[in-house]
Amino acid sequence: MNKERIILGIDPGTTIMGYGLIREKDSKIELITLGVIQLSKLENQALKLKKIFERTLNLIDEYNPDEMAIEAPFYGKNVQSMLKLGRAQGVAMAAALYRSVPIYEYSPRKIKQSITGNGNASKEQVATMLMSLIAIAEKPKELDATDGLAAALCHCFQKNPGENTHVYSGWGQFITKNPGRITK
Repeated sequence: MNKERIILGIDPGTTIMGYGLIREKDSKIELITLGVIQLSKLENQALKLKKIFERTLNLIDEYNPDEMAIEAPFYGKNVQSMLKLGRAQGVAMAAALYRSVPIYEYSPRKIKQSITGNGNASKEQVATMLMSLIAIAEKPKELDATDGLAAALCHCFQKNPGENTHVYSGWGQFITKNPGRITK
Protein backbone atom coordinates (compact mmCIF):
# COMPACT_ATOMS: atom_id res chain seq x y z
CA MET A 1 0.00 0.00 0.00
CA ASN A 2 1.55 3.28 -1.09
CA LYS A 3 0.16 5.72 1.42
CA GLU A 4 1.39 9.23 0.93
CA ARG A 5 1.05 12.17 3.26
CA ILE A 6 2.19 15.76 3.12
CA ILE A 7 3.16 17.42 6.39
CA LEU A 8 3.42 21.16 6.95
CA GLY A 9 5.76 22.13 9.77
CA ILE A 10 5.57 25.57 11.39
CA ASP A 11 8.02 27.38 13.65
CA PRO A 12 5.84 30.28 14.83
CA GLY A 13 7.29 33.71 15.35
CA THR A 14 6.31 37.37 15.18
CA THR A 15 9.50 38.57 13.51
CA ILE A 16 10.19 35.53 11.33
CA MET A 17 7.98 32.48 10.96
CA GLY A 18 9.60 29.36 9.52
CA TYR A 19 7.88 26.63 7.57
CA GLY A 20 8.76 23.40 5.83
CA LEU A 21 6.77 20.89 3.83
CA ILE A 22 7.68 17.26 3.33
CA ARG A 23 6.15 14.35 1.46
CA GLU A 24 6.28 10.92 3.08
CA LYS A 25 5.63 7.97 0.82
CA ASP A 26 6.37 4.47 2.09
CA SER A 27 9.69 4.91 3.89
CA LYS A 28 10.89 7.80 1.73
CA ILE A 29 10.78 11.41 2.85
CA GLU A 30 11.31 14.22 0.40
CA LEU A 31 11.49 17.97 0.81
CA ILE A 32 8.76 19.88 -0.97
CA THR A 33 9.74 23.37 0.15
CA LEU A 34 10.92 25.41 3.09
CA GLY A 35 11.12 29.11 3.80
CA VAL A 36 10.27 31.96 6.08
CA ILE A 37 7.64 34.63 6.36
CA GLN A 38 9.30 37.96 7.15
CA LEU A 39 7.18 39.98 9.56
CA SER A 40 9.64 42.54 10.96
CA LYS A 41 8.66 45.31 8.53
CA LEU A 42 5.00 45.22 9.49
CA GLU A 43 4.22 48.04 11.85
CA ASN A 44 2.02 46.38 14.46
CA GLN A 45 1.09 43.06 16.00
CA ALA A 46 -2.33 42.89 14.36
CA LEU A 47 -0.84 43.19 10.86
CA LYS A 48 1.73 40.51 11.68
CA LEU A 49 -1.00 38.12 12.84
CA LYS A 50 -3.04 38.84 9.71
CA LYS A 51 0.00 38.05 7.53
CA ILE A 52 0.66 34.79 9.42
CA PHE A 53 -2.96 33.72 8.91
CA GLU A 54 -2.97 34.62 5.20
CA ARG A 55 0.39 33.01 4.39
CA THR A 56 -0.45 29.84 6.33
CA LEU A 57 -3.73 29.60 4.40
CA ASN A 58 -1.80 30.14 1.15
CA LEU A 59 0.62 27.31 2.02
CA ILE A 60 -2.28 25.01 2.87
CA ASP A 61 -4.15 25.89 -0.32
CA GLU A 62 -1.06 25.49 -2.50
CA TYR A 63 0.34 22.23 -1.07
CA ASN A 64 -2.75 20.57 0.49
CA PRO A 65 -1.02 19.11 3.54
CA ASP A 66 -2.65 16.18 5.28
CA GLU A 67 -1.37 17.31 8.69
CA MET A 68 0.33 20.25 10.33
CA ALA A 69 3.03 20.01 13.00
CA ILE A 70 3.72 23.14 15.00
CA GLU A 71 6.25 24.03 17.65
CA ALA A 72 4.62 24.83 20.99
CA PRO A 73 5.52 28.09 22.72
CA PHE A 74 7.99 27.67 25.52
CA TYR A 75 8.17 29.69 28.69
CA GLY A 76 11.13 32.03 28.70
CA LYS A 77 12.09 34.92 30.92
CA ASN A 78 10.00 37.44 28.99
CA VAL A 79 6.26 36.95 29.43
CA GLN A 80 5.44 39.49 26.69
CA SER A 81 7.51 37.54 24.17
CA MET A 82 5.72 34.33 25.11
CA LEU A 83 2.34 36.02 24.73
CA LYS A 84 3.26 37.27 21.23
CA LEU A 85 4.60 33.85 20.27
CA GLY A 86 1.41 32.19 21.54
CA ARG A 87 -0.68 34.54 19.42
CA ALA A 88 1.41 33.73 16.34
CA GLN A 89 1.02 30.02 17.01
CA GLY A 90 -2.73 30.42 17.55
CA VAL A 91 -3.22 32.26 14.28
CA ALA A 92 -1.29 29.60 12.32
CA MET A 93 -3.40 26.94 14.07
CA ALA A 94 -6.57 28.86 13.21
CA ALA A 95 -5.61 28.79 9.52
CA ALA A 96 -5.16 25.01 9.66
CA LEU A 97 -8.43 24.56 11.56
CA TYR A 98 -10.16 26.79 8.99
CA ARG A 99 -9.09 24.32 6.28
CA SER A 100 -9.76 21.23 8.48
CA VAL A 101 -6.08 20.22 8.62
CA PRO A 102 -5.30 18.22 11.79
CA ILE A 103 -2.73 19.91 14.03
CA TYR A 104 -0.03 18.23 16.09
CA GLU A 105 1.89 20.28 18.64
CA TYR A 106 5.43 19.44 19.78
CA SER A 107 7.68 21.05 22.35
CA PRO A 108 10.96 22.54 21.09
CA ARG A 109 12.83 19.92 23.14
CA LYS A 110 10.85 17.06 21.56
CA ILE A 111 11.57 18.37 18.05
CA LYS A 112 15.31 18.76 18.71
CA GLN A 113 15.47 15.33 20.37
CA SER A 114 13.69 13.74 17.42
CA ILE A 115 16.02 15.30 14.82
CA THR A 116 19.42 15.34 16.56
CA GLY A 117 19.06 12.99 19.53
CA ASN A 118 19.75 15.97 21.82
CA GLY A 119 16.87 18.01 23.24
CA ASN A 120 19.25 20.92 23.87
CA ALA A 121 20.64 21.09 20.32
CA SER A 122 21.25 24.48 18.73
CA LYS A 123 19.46 25.75 15.62
CA GLU A 124 22.69 25.14 13.69
CA GLN A 125 22.89 21.52 14.86
CA VAL A 126 19.27 20.94 13.85
CA ALA A 127 19.89 22.48 10.40
CA THR A 128 23.05 20.42 9.86
CA MET A 129 21.29 17.19 10.79
CA LEU A 130 18.34 18.02 8.52
CA MET A 131 20.76 18.52 5.63
CA SER A 132 22.00 14.97 6.11
CA LEU A 133 18.48 13.50 6.53
CA ILE A 134 16.73 15.29 3.66
CA ALA A 135 18.15 16.58 0.38
CA ILE A 136 18.57 20.28 1.11
CA ALA A 137 20.89 21.99 -1.37
CA GLU A 138 22.25 24.54 1.08
CA LYS A 139 21.60 25.71 4.61
CA PRO A 140 18.99 28.51 4.56
CA LYS A 141 20.08 31.96 5.67
CA GLU A 142 17.26 32.03 8.21
CA LEU A 143 17.35 28.93 10.41
CA ASP A 144 13.68 29.45 11.29
CA ALA A 145 13.01 27.67 7.96
CA THR A 146 14.85 24.55 9.11
CA ASP A 147 13.08 24.78 12.47
CA GLY A 148 9.73 24.61 10.64
CA LEU A 149 11.03 21.69 8.60
CA ALA A 150 12.22 20.00 11.81
CA ALA A 151 8.67 20.18 13.23
CA ALA A 152 7.35 18.41 10.12
CA LEU A 153 10.04 15.73 10.25
CA CYS A 154 9.57 15.22 13.99
CA HIS A 155 5.89 14.54 13.32
CA CYS A 156 6.80 12.16 10.51
CA PHE A 157 9.03 10.17 12.89
CA GLN A 158 6.29 9.67 15.50
CA LYS A 159 4.73 6.21 15.54
CA ASN A 160 1.72 7.25 17.62
CA PRO A 161 1.62 11.04 17.34
CA GLY A 162 -1.48 11.47 19.47
CA GLU A 163 0.15 10.06 22.62
CA ASN A 164 2.53 12.90 23.52
CA THR A 165 1.04 15.66 21.41
CA HIS A 166 -2.12 17.66 21.16
CA VAL A 167 -4.20 17.16 18.04
CA TYR A 168 -7.18 19.28 17.09
CA SER A 169 -9.47 18.53 14.17
CA GLY A 170 -11.82 21.45 14.73
CA TRP A 171 -12.66 24.41 16.93
CA GLY A 172 -14.96 22.38 19.18
CA GLN A 173 -12.20 19.90 19.96
CA PHE A 174 -9.70 22.70 20.59
CA ILE A 175 -12.10 24.41 23.03
CA THR A 176 -12.89 21.13 24.80
CA LYS A 177 -9.19 20.35 25.31
CA ASN A 178 -8.26 23.94 26.26
CA PRO A 179 -11.04 25.40 28.44
CA GLY A 180 -8.55 27.69 30.22
CA ARG A 181 -7.78 29.50 26.97
CA ILE A 182 -11.36 30.66 26.52
CA THR A 183 -12.47 33.96 28.02
CA LYS A 184 -16.05 35.04 28.28
